Amino acid sequence: MTQLGTLEELPQSYRDALTERNLVPLWPAMRSVLPYKVPTRDTSVTKWDYQSLRPLLMQAGELTPIEKAERRVLILANPGHGLENIQATPSIYLGMQLILPGETAPNHRHTPSAVRVIVEGEGAFTTVDGEPCKMERGDLILTPAGKWHEHTHEGDGPIVWLDVLDLPLIYRLNGSWAIEGELQNSDKVRDKSYSDYSAAGVVPNINLTRGSDNTPQLRYPWSKTRACLVEMAADHSDGLLSISYVNPETGRSIFPSIGFGAIMLRPGETQTLPKRTTPVIFHVLEGEGSMAVEGHPSTDGTPQGFVEKDTLSAPGYTHITLTNLSSSEPLFLMTADESPLHEYLGIF
Repeated sequence: MTQLGTLEELPQSYRDALTERNLVPLWPAMRSVLPYKVPTRDTSVTKWDYQSLRPLLMQAGELTPIEKAERRVLILANPGHGLENIQATPSIYLGMQLILPGETAPNHRHTPSAVRVIVEGEGAFTTVDGEPCKMERGDLILTPAGKWHEHTHEGDGPIVWLDVLDLPLIYRLNGSWAIEGELQNSDKVRDKSYSDYSAAGVVPNINLTRGSDNTPQLRYPWSKTRACLVEMAADHSDGLLSISYVNPETGRSIFPSIGFGAIMLRPGETQTLPKRTTPVIFHVLEGEGSMAVEGHPSTDGTPQGFVEKDTLSAPGYTHITLTNLSSSEPLFLMTADESPLHEYLGIF
């Protein structure tokens, strides 16, 4: 590999002349922007421990009323990207959001697309363009780009969910903005999305075509997804058990920018995932296990344990091995990644 010239080798007068004219020489930075064989991977192996995160989130509920927060969220920032950049991966934002009984996170809409994964609590619902979506543990609630949405809690105790947005992507495209609105009125008892699509929305990870328009389904109940994985396990004694959340009308990804899925590991099982270009987020829905990542400077490949409600990140171009540490109970994980975007760009 040829050793390219450095910036320091250029005369200072020449460098000053370039700077005055908003010019930058490419060759000193060539290896950093176009490295050989493996790209720069800022996403580091990270675990957000819910047991230690939760008290800080509850304290936020004491310190900041919803009127002063609009959205009471602690951002899960990946240190590889810098905490100030609010990135879990290059284009995915994660946050743990808290709403207390009797509170409403006010109605607004914005250009980034969002999914809410319910972590704990009951008695809350999200209204999306007039459709009330019940929020139960493990459910995916969608608020696609441009749709009005508000969150209301009528139950007892706190409710917490994991926000997953394509905010870093939209922000860096200078396309991120929001509009506030009046509270929504709805006479619907339940979300139309559930009644229309309750028997659809998840398919095995086989021959999927991604990158479609957003799905019309707004709520993906965990009970349906879990039952699908359990039924798959009954038919297959080995092999990776995984599904993708898809648009029920097209079979494509629910968002063009982020792909969502779920994985089940049988009791005591270990599975190495297919090596892929995209980083991946894991959220533990049920069970306990470990994750080992090989092929990245942020880890030496030592397995990292996790339990229910923890959230983890792993970079792309690595070997990811998941193990179910229970000998009697299955392990269930929700996944989020950039595969629809990678496929659209032709780099997947």
